[in-house]
Amino acid sequence: MVKLKPLGDRVVVRPLDPEEVKKGGIIIPDTAKERPQEGEVIAVGPGRLLDSGERQVVEVKAKDKVLYGKYTGTEVTIDGTEYLIMREGDILAIL
Repeated sequence: MVKLKPLGDRVVVRPLDPEEVKKGGIIIPDTAKERPQEGEVIAVGPGRLLDSGERQVVEVKAKDKVLYGKYTGTEVTIDGTEYLIMREGDILAIL
C-alpha cells in the first residue's frame, strides 16, 4: 500500500487495466489501447475548505471503484505503480 495523503478534495486513484482480449478473441496491442476510465480509489483527502471555514466531506472512500474522464488527473508513478491524482469533481460515478 502506498503512503500518499492527498490534500483538499483530491483523490488518489489506481487505474484498472482494461481486458487484454476482447469478446471476439482479438488481442489489442499496447499502442492501440485507450486510456482506462475506471479505477480504484486508494486515498482520499479531508475535503474542500468552504468559505465559511467548514470542510465539505468527500463522497468517495478508499476501495471504491470509480469512473472518471479519459484525460483527467495528474499521472504519478511510485514504486513502479501508476496512480492518478484528481479532484473529486473529476469523478463521474461510483461503480
